[in-house]
Amino acid sequence: MSDALLNALAEALARLVTAVETSDEEVLDPDTAVKWLEHTGHVLAGLDAADRRALDALFREAALREPPGPWREELLKVSAGFGLDEDTHLTTVDAVADHARRYAATVRGNDPATPVPTCPGWNLGDLTRHLGTVHGWAEHLVTARPATRVRAGDLPLDPPADPAAYPDWFAARAEGFAGAARAADPEAPVWSPGADPHVRHYPRHVLAETLVHLADAEIALTGTARPLDPDTAADALDHFLTTAPYVPWIAEPLAHLDRDGAVLRLSARDSGAVWTLVLGGGGFAWSRGSGDTEPTADVTADAGELLLLLHRRYGADDPRFTLTGDRDLLDDWLAAGRL
Repeated sequence: MSDALLNALAEALARLVTAVETSDEEVLDPDTAVKWLEHTGHVLAGLDAADRRALDALFREAALREPPGPWREELLKVSAGFGLDEDTHLTTVDAVADHARRYAATVRGNDPATPVPTCPGWNLGDLTRHLGTVHGWAEHLVTARPATRVRAGDLPLDPPADPAAYPDWFAARAEGFAGAARAADPEAPVWSPGADPHVRHYPRHVLAETLVHLADAEIALTGTARPLDPDTAADALDHFLTTAPYVPWIAEPLAHLDRDGAVLRLSARDSGAVWTLVLGGGGFAWSRGSGDTEPTADVTADAGELLLLLHRRYGADDPRFTLTGDRDLLDDWLAAGRL
């Protein structure tokens, strides 16, 4: 693709986005504008870091070709609006570190024998050992960058003999992963259990694990999980839906649901984010945004609650969730997607 064509496409997209952003409500319905821009943002979020930087530069060059004034200023906001000027890899690593510290503070000083009802058969010590193993395993992967699968059980992660010492051991493993991930090139190739065999996969993977297991610990100790940041939870939900087709014990049951054409919509009331899941073809396809298809079932809750629903940490009957449409579709999905 020529530079001229790239510049033209970037300028056209920047102008279109700015026109949508600045349209009067009488010209363009605000809900429609949000739906259009949300879908565009999700597509752009899937670009790797190098392409995001390149598109950021193209948007800025297009803006600076305009004469000074309000239109140029609006064009200059396009990159920021889509987060193209952010280092998403480091932002995710920071989120992992923050939630790992929150996890360590939550479990430290509590009885490791405390049952974890959302992980039947596990206690708090088991949960902490597992999550520390995830962080240590991921640290090895982003550092050594193997081309083939490495099992956590094959690594010398050295958990202490006394479960009471697990929180400090976990904290050390989490710090090790965060440091290694910050130092690593997010574009570097490495084996991964999902769709993205690059280092950038692992902060998202570890963040999702940490969010869910933090909720497990909070539920075990207090009966409920504290709210999650909507954008952080949404990214973890994106990651789950992207990775699920590569997880055999999720993908295979979903492939046999016999609900081809059914549409499950997840709506986040705290951020307005929407996920549309269409079953069929031996699995499912998903996209951000409400799309044009009427959902078979729609579930509304905060983004963090939707994440925990898909991980079966909350039941669909919990009053946090508002369901319209075919309840059987949601039940079938949750039964097939059991982790």
